[in-house]
Order: sequence, then C-alpha cells, then structure tokens
Amino acid sequence: MAKNWIKTEEEIGRLRESGKRLALVLEEVMAAVRPGMTTLEVDVLSEKLIRAAGGIPIFKGYNAGSGRPFPASLCVSLNNEVVHGIPREERVIKEGDLLKLDIGMRLEGMVSDMARTMAIGNISAEAQKLLDVTQESLVRGIAAMRPGVLVSAYARAVQDFVQANGFSVVRDLVGHGVGHELHEDPQVPNYVSRHMHDFILQKGMTLALEPMINAGGFAVRIAPDDWTFITADGRLSAHFEDTVVITDTGAEILTKV
Repeated sequence: MAKNWIKTEEEIGRLRESGKRLALVLEEVMAAVRPGMTTLEVDVLSEKLIRAAGGIPIFKGYNAGSGRPFPASLCVSLNNEVVHGIPREERVIKEGDLLKLDIGMRLEGMVSDMARTMAIGNISAEAQKLLDVTQESLVRGIAAMRPGVLVSAYARAVQDFVQANGFSVVRDLVGHGVGHELHEDPQVPNYVSRHMHDFILQKGMTLALEPMINAGGFAVRIAPDDWTFITADGRLSAHFEDTVVITDTGAEILTKV
C-alpha cells in the first residue's frame, strides 16, 4: 500500500478545514445560480469565493494528460454532460436544466473535492428521480464503509441501489484518493467488476467518492473540447461527490458545512 493512502491526524485536520470551507463556497455558488446566468459567470463567482476563503482553485490549469489544461475553477455540466464541462460565456443556464457543479480547492496544502447536482427551476420527473437516486446512492455507499471492509462494499451499495431504480453507473470514470493532490491512488469505482482492485479500507484513508449515474446506458464519450464527458445515448446524467476519511467506525464526510 502506498504511503500517501494513509493520512496523519494533522493532515486530516487540515483536509477537514479545506472540505468545510469548500462546502461553504459551493453552497453559496448554488444559491446564486439562476436561469439566464452563463456558466462562465458561475465560474467567475466560484473562483472569487474560493480565493476569499483562503484557498486555491485546484482545477484551474489542471492537466490530465491531454495537453490542454483545464481553464476554469470548477466544472459546470448540463443535462447529458456527465462531468468536466468547461464554463463558457455563450452557455446559458435555462429553466428545466439539470446542472452539475464539481469543485476543488487547495487549502493549507490539502486538497478537497466535491460535486452536487441541482435542478434549475422545474425539471422533469425523470430528472428529479435521477438526481435523488444519485444523491442517495452516495449516502448508501458511504454507509457501507468502515475499516476492514473491502472497497467493493461501497461499489456494490451504489450499483445495487442505482440499478434497482432503473439507472446505470458510468464505468469509464471513477472516484479516487485525494489529499495532497487532486487525484491520488487508489481508484474507487462505483460498480463491481472482477477486474477492480478490491483493496481493504483502513483508518486514515482519504477518498473522493463520486457516483456518476446515467438515466440510460452507462456508455459515455468525450466531446470535441477534449474535456467534457457526455452520455453516448444523449440522455441525462447526474453526479454527487464528497471527500471522506475512513475513521475507527465508518467514513466521515469532510466536504460538509
């Protein structure tokens, strides 16, 4: 097991503060979002609030190996966009949209990462169910975690609940370790596979858990901007994410107010 999979109490304390401040930032951003706002305006507000909180927007300039650094402080994804939507001046948020906000911050050397899906005004019954099921799948996955349990217990809890509700779990994108950097080992899938690295959870692990759930099939594809993932069938997708730490008795959510 890599050394940085387990964080010290001092590191967890700093990560807890990072997560709390990030949750406050995202709460304020979500309260400000309204129809007619551009996704670029959401990004500008996000960066302003992150810096006012004493943090650094960890997404801005992040390079995932594509050669094109991410240009914004948060990902803003709409409707059939799964994750990594780039904020744009010409992209206007409309009544009925299903909006995903994914945000990360470095504070005192520690990186927290979280995401929420929100309804813009009145949304369809399917969109509301997808939002609710995705949020609850993360709750159920976290509830399955504690020291000595395989990470597949988390994945199974998410997948079983999602599929029982008629939706599908994205396969090509997974959760991950987090703390010193935005993306650390290990990978944390939201579905069970015989190919997965099924490691044992240990106290002190800090993980970014993020079910990405599609209304239709699980297949996704990359958009021409080389960042945004969209559903292959054009149907809706939802995304919730929290940074957690494994404790003596379970998993503590760090990205909360």
